[in-house]
Amino acid sequence: MLLMELDPRRLRVLRAVALRGGVVDAAKVLHLTPSAVSQHLAQLEREVGRPLIDRSRRRAGLTPAGRLLAARAERIEQELAEARRELELLSGRSTGPVTIAAFSSAVCHLLVPALAALARTHPGLEPRVVELEGAEALRELRTGGLDLLVAEYDRDDGPDPDRQGKDLDSAAVADDEYRVVTPADWTPVPRTVRDLAERPWVASPPGTACGRALERISAQYGFTTRRVHECREFPTVLALVRAGLGAAVVPTLALADAPPETVALPAVPVAGHRRIAAVWRAARSGPEPLTSTLVGALQEAAVGLGLTPASTT
Repeated sequence: MLLMELDPRRLRVLRAVALRGGVVDAAKVLHLTPSAVSQHLAQLEREVGRPLIDRSRRRAGLTPAGRLLAARAERIEQELAEARRELELLSGRSTGPVTIAAFSSAVCHLLVPALAALARTHPGLEPRVVELEGAEALRELRTGGLDLLVAEYDRDDGPDPDRQGKDLDSAAVADDEYRVVTPADWTPVPRTVRDLAERPWVASPPGTACGRALERISAQYGFTTRRVHECREFPTVLALVRAGLGAAVVPTLALADAPPETVALPAVPVAGHRRIAAVWRAARSGPEPLTSTLVGALQEAAVGLGLTPASTT
């Protein structure tokens, strides 16, 4: 049977369906309607003369022929990415759309100044910012919904290959020291962490970076923290601290906009730090120039805030 000429754009659509696991999610990544994705797939099936999508199930999956073509589409996408990389190296200018996800304080204090600086030096850059973190953000990165992720890791849970996966690469942006903060109106005024043994705490959820830091502090100083409140977002944590409702562990970056009525104790060495890192999909030839440009701008923004520079992981 004579095959029609394959359209690379439709192969890209098939690859997106394979990565995202369905037509609807693929449409979001491709900025198309689900109907348009379905039309591209139907046309591609006519071109190859066989079904590529298994429509017998509730969630669309690929047939053996579909998986074969999707694998080829992945190789084509890698070659196109390499071509873009070489062209950007020739021009010395990073341009085009890029989707970046980060947690809230990183967006406010690192990503915003980094993008402001790049707007002057790389006017062709078209950033799209998404506030997202954790497992959902990693899934979006792996399946093409994101180009770059700014993530946080506790010092005991860094982005090493075993945790991160060989399909992702990362570079350290900065190390952000944890601080213990207390209400300004507490009496007697706490001078050290030992003075907080009987006080209430605004704790981060177990397993989070600040949650791990609090566990280290309580183990080192030999007391069980009174976890009266539990909050994830730092503005909420700091609001409760200012209201006199508890002490808390927060990273230095979260104190960038903290009012003077929030009191930070002297540095607690055992608390450690969180690593702020930029993560992207691994490629044979290394990061694209656009990725390197963004990482460099984030590192410069971190230095401008007084955070500790960190070596590349």
